[in-house]
Amino acid sequence: MIKTQSSQKRNEKSSPDADTLQPPADDKTLENETVSDPVKELENRCEMAEQESRQNYERLLRVSADFENFKKRSFRETDDFRKYANELLLLELLTVVDNLERAIQSTSGENNEAGCVIEGVEMTLKALLKIFERFSVKLIEAVGKPFDPNFHQAMMQEASDLYPENTIISEFQKGYMLHDRLLRPSMVVVSKGPGKTE
Repeated sequence: MIKTQSSQKRNEKSSPDADTLQPPADDKTLENETVSDPVKELENRCEMAEQESRQNYERLLRVSADFENFKKRSFRETDDFRKYANELLLLELLTVVDNLERAIQSTSGENNEAGCVIEGVEMTLKALLKIFERFSVKLIEAVGKPFDPNFHQAMMQEASDLYPENTIISEFQKGYMLHDRLLRPSMVVVSKGPGKTE
């Protein structure tokens, strides 16, 4: 029986279970595993910080571009406001100009004692037109020009041997521009061409 016990002990030692058992890990391998974890953790943190930094930089660029666009738009709007702030006032004053011109035209053929009054009206008209010029109000040249619906308002059409078709023959009311914006369109008579009838 003693022999069998010692042989069993040998069999236990040489059994495959004994071979698969791994020897205990030494201290150096444990240290490397614990050291590599903090390094990887620091690398991950560094990558996350770099990514966040890139995102913040891109956000900064977008905000800077938006701010520059805002400044340009504000400047343009302020400039437009300055240019066209007097538009309504100038539009109302155009009726005064029209009335002064009508007064001069209605009395220009007469030779009477109202000559001083006509001269005063002409001087008033000239002064008013100089003020308009200072505020960049310009007369739209219409007679003899091709009809343009952007600047002219057709009141009627007439047959004309002197003017080609679609050309302005005369104007009922003068048109004006304020800088590059239409203040009031010219009210005009447009040619139908020679000998055409309605």
